[in-house]
Amino acid sequence: MNANILLAGVGGQGILSIAFVIDNAALEAGLRFKQAEVHGMAQRGGAVQSHLRLSDTEVHSDLVPEKRADIVLSVEPLEALRYTHYLSDSGVTVTSLTPFVNISSYPEIDWVYDRLLALPRLVAVDAAALAREAGTPRAQNMVVLGAGADYLPLAPESLERYVRQLFARKGEKIVDQNLAAFRAGRAVGQYHTALLESGLSPEDALSLMRRASGRDIVLDSAPIWREAFTGPRAASLRARLQEIDPKTLLRLNDETATLARERGSVLNDGGE
Repeated sequence: MNANILLAGVGGQGILSIAFVIDNAALEAGLRFKQAEVHGMAQRGGAVQSHLRLSDTEVHSDLVPEKRADIVLSVEPLEALRYTHYLSDSGVTVTSLTPFVNISSYPEIDWVYDRLLALPRLVAVDAAALAREAGTPRAQNMVVLGAGADYLPLAPESLERYVRQLFARKGEKIVDQNLAAFRAGRAVGQYHTALLESGLSPEDALSLMRRASGRDIVLDSAPIWREAFTGPRAASLRARLQEIDPKTLLRLNDETATLARERGSVLNDGGE
């Protein structure tokens, strides 16, 4: 087993905190790892990257070769684009949709999104919004880690253990907020993947992701949403995506799982 991971963002976004969680979960799983960081002008909000290489055999180099990354995990959308040349043919980009505008020449965000949409495999979440919902805007890195958790060769429970360890000295409230951010990112990431696997266009899926709330999507809901978007009323559902109240479209929890399976008729009637 080998996994090449490239972490990206800008100074202050907690890239090395993500690395801490992944590295320790890898050790717990009995894997070997090597890590290398490039901080750049991190203290001034400049680009930061970290290469992580995990394996069940010896790792000889700490740098991910170009075209060999299994996942690019980025807390900033433009920074995600900076490293797409590292992706393997089957590699996935997991990114926040929240821009960190730290340069005067930062491009229009729609230009950035258009290029993200051109990637063959993309998971995107509004990390800033989900972190705020979790109780702290500083937890955007944990949202992105959660969104990428299902693409890592590590148990999510192990990742959560090291999220807890990372923030333990800051008190239980901070631990709970960061765990909530991780879980929200994972749930919303699963939702984005379900939309794409159902055949929804990347553009429509991204539009929904920009409105998704961690309060309305729960872990392991992806199969239900996939079913809703491939069922007999899927065509009508897709045609009305931009008209539907996001709360109506996105609300899904244990009590409404059965209703979600009939989501097409519910939305066509305009009700809950």
